[in-house]
Amino acid sequence: MAKVGKRVAAARDGIEREKLYPLGEALGLVKERAKAKFDETVEVAINLGVDPRHADQMVRGVCVLPNGTGKTVRVAVFARGDKAEEAKAAGADIVGAEELVAEIQGGKIDFDRCIATPDMMPLVGRLGKVLGPRGLMPNPKVGTVTPDVTAAVNDAKGGAVQFRVEKAGIVHAGVGKASFTEEQLSENLKALLDAVIKAKPSGAKGTYLKRLAVSSTMGPGVKIDPASVTA
Repeated sequence: MAKVGKRVAAARDGIEREKLYPLGEALGLVKERAKAKFDETVEVAINLGVDPRHADQMVRGVCVLPNGTGKTVRVAVFARGDKAEEAKAAGADIVGAEELVAEIQGGKIDFDRCIATPDMMPLVGRLGKVLGPRGLMPNPKVGTVTPDVTAAVNDAKGGAVQFRVEKAGIVHAGVGKASFTEEQLSENLKALLDAVIKAKPSGAKGTYLKRLAVSSTMGPGVKIDPASVTA
């Protein structure tokens, strides 16, 4: 058995591994144990009763967190003409077309979110193998392929979180920073969970929301009683 370090042991102290905590208490425990020298991200893991190997059980979507993510997000927009000017006015960090494609193909990816107008998708499609594995490929299902670039840029800058179920049926997402208040984190987590529940696929059978846990970047996980979030 691997030896547990003093820091990890201290962080785990006072947390019952199998206990389901009310949301507020769980967030309090996570905040108390976020002792790193940086502002740790508070993350939630949602275990769903789906098998994403089946197309009719895929869970994917986007949620705008009411209190933001606490991160500075760099946004790139593929657009031409008036839409390019609109994107710049909305605060996009990078705007371009063919020249932006060339930069990305050359290995320069200096952004966290990528948006495209529909007419740009034949061009952006060339970057699928580069942007896809990084989770940056524009997709109409999460609002990143849209003619309304102003709204898309504002959402990305304002705290939009994309989520997608993984192979094991788990959705991971950040819901803020450890410096946020418990109320801010609670509001963000509830908003995300609401979006995940609304994205329930037609093929999901039985219990959809199975387990829920929250943690900070360097801290231990704390299990949450789902009823305390969905009530």
